[in-house]
Amino acid sequence: MTNSFWNGKKVLVTGAGGFIGSQLTETLAQSGAAVRAFVRYNSRRDPGLLRLADERVLREMEIIFGDIRDADAVTQAVRGCDLVFHLGALISIPYSYVHPREVAEVNWMGTLNVLTASRECGVGRVLHTSTSEVYGTALRVPIDEDHPLQGQSPYSASKIGADKMAESFYCAFQLPVVTVRPFNTYGPRQSARAVIPTIITQALALDEIHLGNLDTRRDFTFVSDTVRGFLCAAQAEQVEGETFNLGTGQEVTIRELLERILKIVGRDVRVRVDDQRLRPENSEVLRLLSNNEKARQRLHWQPEVSLEAGLEQTVEWIRQHQSLYRPGVYEF
Repeated sequence: MTNSFWNGKKVLVTGAGGFIGSQLTETLAQSGAAVRAFVRYNSRRDPGLLRLADERVLREMEIIFGDIRDADAVTQAVRGCDLVFHLGALISIPYSYVHPREVAEVNWMGTLNVLTASRECGVGRVLHTSTSEVYGTALRVPIDEDHPLQGQSPYSASKIGADKMAESFYCAFQLPVVTVRPFNTYGPRQSARAVIPTIITQALALDEIHLGNLDTRRDFTFVSDTVRGFLCAAQAEQVEGETFNLGTGQEVTIRELLERILKIVGRDVRVRVDDQRLRPENSEVLRLLSNNEKARQRLHWQPEVSLEAGLEQTVEWIRQHQSLYRPGVYEF
């Protein structure tokens, strides 16, 4: 279904092979945009999760393989585009403990490359992707966009740096940047490094589930709602230089989440807290709960998919794609 706003728009999506990026890319193409998908280079020319997209849509988009750290490659990808959605990043928190330099280079330097290229090429708007992890453990709830930023992991620190670089390009160069800050997006195609598919894949295949901290609280947002938030932020007027939370405004503990998933799956399994899956004490983010009022008012966006409905859809999708997962293997 085409949308008059997107019809014919030349759009670049970095991180197009990822969980959110692949579904945003597919939605943009279905809406009539001329999509250029930037995917991390690999020798197999594997487009990542884009391979799960509708084949007709996939044939219509331009896929570019490269490295977000390569300024020349990024500039070539940006050139000629009306809008840029920047989702390219390394997003695993455990991986950032082991490889902090790589995570910093990809997330911070990659963002600098996208911003610089967008400025040089005269892009009409840049949608920069942040994360609720930049807030760290909530100092007050619900968390609004003015909440202090806390670098409790190398990953969150790298994203804070990227967010501030985006802010600086708006302030110093008037680059039309809008920052979108999703809260714990989940849904079909998500890898088992995230807690919801981790629980589901183990619950479907094993008799014992291994998890980390069961008492942390999160605000889970279904992927279609997050994608729609990106589209709203791209179309809204007079929002350049602003940051928007995309969350439901509702929270659940991981323990409660586990109980809901087991009820949907229909299995009774043992649960074990695995030390390997625990964050360092001062790095654990204990609570994230969004205040989404700004997005509701300025973007005319609100979440539509309940946690129950989203979990049911996710369980069903994973049930049909179990070959993509390795239950019980700690993916980070």
